Amino acid sequence: MELEPILILSIIFGFVYAIIYLGVRRKERMALLEKGVDASYFVGKTKPVSGTLKFGMLFVGIAIGILLGNILEVSTRLQEEVAYFSMVFLFGGLGLIINYFVEKKHFDENK
Repeated sequence: MELEPILILSIIFGFVYAIIYLGVRRKERMALLEKGVDASYFVGKTKPVSGTLKFGMLFVGIAIGILLGNILEVSTRLQEEVAYFSMVFLFGGLGLIINYFVEKKHFDENK
């Protein structure tokens, strides 16, 4: 199976989506500004705990996924690619989900 056509179509779709989304968002903001809405309306109300915390938890999850992928590869009949990719995505995603709850708890405490 060749991945080049899928990759090229994904990139094209991403560019088209970004252009349409950003264009619509810009028009909405300009319309709100013309109606007299203060520019501070567009600034986010919440501040995340830390970008480094999110990346740290993501990378720890990826590292755990690589370790468990290796264990799965050695101890089962799973193919190498399946073992590594499934565990990396699983634990990387879990790291981001845990980060979400940590940030939510932090935001609720500071509210």
